[in-house]
Amino acid sequence: MDKTTQLIHHPYQPPDGYSAPQPGVFKASTIFFPNTRTMRARYFDELGHQYTYGTKGTPTTFLLEERLCTLEGGTYCSLVPSGLAAITLVNFALLKAGDEVLLPSNVYGPSKVLASSEMSHFGISFISYDAMNPQDLEDKISPKTKLVWLEAPGSITMEFPDLPTLLNICKAKGILTALDNTWGAGLAFNPFEFDQENGKVQGVDISVHALTKYPSGGGDVLMGSVITRDDALFKLIKLCHMRMGYHVGVNDIESILRSLPSMALRYKAHDVVAKQLAMWLSNRAEVVQVLHPALESSPGHVHWKAVCKNDHAAGLFSIMLDPKYSKEQIDAFCDTLKLFKLGFSWGGPVSLVVPYDVKSIRGGTLPDTLKSGHLVRFSIGLEAVEDLQADLVQAMQAAFN
Repeated sequence: MDKTTQLIHHPYQPPDGYSAPQPGVFKASTIFFPNTRTMRARYFDELGHQYTYGTKGTPTTFLLEERLCTLEGGTYCSLVPSGLAAITLVNFALLKAGDEVLLPSNVYGPSKVLASSEMSHFGISFISYDAMNPQDLEDKISPKTKLVWLEAPGSITMEFPDLPTLLNICKAKGILTALDNTWGAGLAFNPFEFDQENGKVQGVDISVHALTKYPSGGGDVLMGSVITRDDALFKLIKLCHMRMGYHVGVNDIESILRSLPSMALRYKAHDVVAKQLAMWLSNRAEVVQVLHPALESSPGHVHWKAVCKNDHAAGLFSIMLDPKYSKEQIDAFCDTLKLFKLGFSWGGPVSLVVPYDVKSIRGGTLPDTLKSGHLVRFSIGLEAVEDLQADLVQAMQAAFN
């Protein structure tokens, strides 16, 4: 037999009982079937953990899906190339022409852009609602409404909504709910079930998660997940996933599988330092408001306290800098930071900073919950809090004095 053939059909296989800290990595586009009967049987079993083709998954794919279900309290999981892809998958799996989706006014920006562009091309409309006003949600639900998106906390401005009340409104009207759970990450609260003083409240129908953030932890992987407990919803999501050709690289899955065991430790470390810096910044003269759910003065703090029983609040917060400063001074402050790098995303080892124009994001007006000023968002990495604080001090002195 030629060596070329021998290298393809090598007799060595890892022993069945082999076990190690890191799971094996299985890469495949083509997957072999032992016979035609098996091929036909697997082909029609599109929803189970059956190996048919690389886009349907490998043992490595299924392992990550199972672990993410454990993390978030779900039953079924689909992996996609990014967090935005997870949002897209939910929308196109559940909505059709003539349907309406409700988005919180503080929704993740690209989600709103998706709704106003591609989704509108398919005849799907959207309406924004005030997530901090449950009555506004109830008033805006119509016979056309088929899906309500939730965020906790809101993107950029960090308001924490009354999730159980919003969910009860949707449940009473038979409306499906989906939550962007990237901030909570399966650690701050269980998105599928909320413990309240008067008992348990049924959670969301679907949780999406940008695995790019805390599950990855390295700032080097793009991936998202869609998780549900509902059999029928999973079937719709999985079939749409298949038809759209979504797939994620196995090496990226390997990276996240390697990072998951340390995720809770990293999340807590980000959380602790973020709270310390948020409290410290709340006493700085340059800052008129700190937007961090764990601070009593932050919008929705009482709702965060009720839902996040373990006091987790992630490593993300925003500040409103005094309106007396110019836009050029705000940019200079961000540019002068040394440890904080200018960059989007969060959950990695390096702290990040981004200035935002809140009025343009929120339709030209400033939300009632915000004081007038310039918004800057921080993502806290894994640096020492003393070093990050010193970096903020030197940048403020350089830009504002």
